[in-house]
Amino acid sequence: MSEKVSIIHHDNARPHTSLETRTAIDLLGLRTLPHPPYSPDLAPSDFFLFPKLKDYLKGNRYETDEDVKNAVLSWCRDKTADFFADGIQQVVRRWRLCIERDGDYVEK
Repeated sequence: MSEKVSIIHHDNARPHTSLETRTAIDLLGLRTLPHPPYSPDLAPSDFFLFPKLKDYLKGNRYETDEDVKNAVLSWCRDKTADFFADGIQQVVRRWRLCIERDGDYVEK
């Protein structure tokens, strides 16, 4: 039976690359997928997750930060495993395009 390995993929924002974050990732025994600089087209949160979440939240008014948090959590919980798997498959496709284009911007 093969062992599952968790790999974290995030962009190069300072909070993600800080020594504290890298140390925590190491302590958890996780691996990270390197992310090319200036490549928001390869960050699933930027091209897949946040645009869909923004569409869901658009036009609604929230009285408190807690209301926004609850709306986001509710939206996330309503998503199926297939929804998130689709986002990961898009990452694979975009990485391939990036490689084929010698690192040029992928966008769509």
